[in-house]
Amino acid sequence: MKGAKPRSEPKKADAKLSVNKKRGASTKAVGASTKKGKAAKDPNKPKRPASAFFVFMEEFRKQFNKDHPDNKSVSAVGKAAGAKWKSLSEAEKAPYVAKADKRKADYEKNMKAYNKKQAEGANAAEEEVESEKSMSEVNDDEEGEEEGSDEEEDDE
Repeated sequence: MKGAKPRSEPKKADAKLSVNKKRGASTKAVGASTKKGKAAKDPNKPKRPASAFFVFMEEFRKQFNKDHPDNKSVSAVGKAAGAKWKSLSEAEKAPYVAKADKRKADYEKNMKAYNKKQAEGANAAEEEVESEKSMSEVNDDEEGEEEGSDEEEDDE
């Protein structure tokens, strides 16, 4: 009987540990942005614009917090806003949709400028790398010739 209990318990513990190890590995892979091949986020890249609902939420949140100053729950604000948004007619949603469209147009304009700047920066960086490579190759060749002449003198 002593042998039966320890055999069954470690199997369960091992199974749990193996599941936890798999979970830990997947979260580490997602979180390691610079180590695992994911490019780091550029802080200069324009942020995506808010949708019409989130434009509505900006105003609704202010009003809701004035009406309910004792409420500290973010989920309560979100649920109330969602219910209110669903109850609005298309005409009532129109101003928020218009603001969202304007923000989207501004974002697209900023993204074009950002992409153009990135392309120019990449071209300049490539030219610098090429010039650095050529300079290092020239320097390596010159050093190699000098070393070769020193070796010949040492042999004689």
